[in-house]
Amino acid sequence: MMKTLSSGNCALSVPAKNSYRMVVLGASRVGKSSIVSRFLNGRFDDQYTPTIEDFHRKVYNIRGDMYQLDILDTSGNHPFPAMRRLSILTGDVFILVFSLDNRESFDEVKRLQKQILEVKSCLKNKTKEAAELPMVICGNKNDHGELNRQVPAMEAELLVSGDENCAYFEVSAKKNTNVDEMFYVLFSMAKLPHEMSPALHRKISVQYGDAFHPRPFCMRRVKDMDAYGMVSPFARRPSVNSDLKYIKAKVLREGQARERDKCTLQ
Repeated sequence: MMKTLSSGNCALSVPAKNSYRMVVLGASRVGKSSIVSRFLNGRFDDQYTPTIEDFHRKVYNIRGDMYQLDILDTSGNHPFPAMRRLSILTGDVFILVFSLDNRESFDEVKRLQKQILEVKSCLKNKTKEAAELPMVICGNKNDHGELNRQVPAMEAELLVSGDENCAYFEVSAKKNTNVDEMFYVLFSMAKLPHEMSPALHRKISVQYGDAFHPRPFCMRRVKDMDAYGMVSPFARRPSVNSDLKYIKAKVLREGQARERDKCTLQ
């Protein structure tokens, strides 16, 4: 199965198996959107704008293979619990963000981690998936100094202890400290190409989108690169109905597989 999206003057065909969704969760004002901005654009904006829900898409050509990463930057207020649950159900990799100088935001991350594990466990029981759950817990604003710290590093590290698919990082989106390293480890846990990390691919704009044409490396500026990525400027979040159909299809597909197994056994 292929997913097709438009970029510039070319149509991009991404195999469904190479399409992933990253969900960023956490309380308000902890820097979720700043971390996403660092990942996508390498920029930090001092001005705070509350997030309702932002959707971004980045596409990659890595050694000739197409990848798509959808990023769901969620609201810290969670006005619609059902929407948050749906975001968790459709997520493949997760970043949980709290502020090192805000104890309440750390408590929220603990609640979110528990909810993700419960929701994904329920889905796994229905689909019998063996997939792991890559997750990074991210303590942001480590540039504020130890005097302002309210969450000891040892306490935060307890949330990831004993889970090889969960890691803890202390970062600063403002100073760009440990952000690249955090994404590198997250993609490694998810068994995605390392080149999806911000520092390991050439970033190109949509005006050079022809580089993602089925005839790659046709442009002099990118032809010698093994990996490059582009932010899709007109990406739109799939509808709630599409997400619900996606989850339903996963459950039904597994149910049909079990019925086929029963027929074989009989």
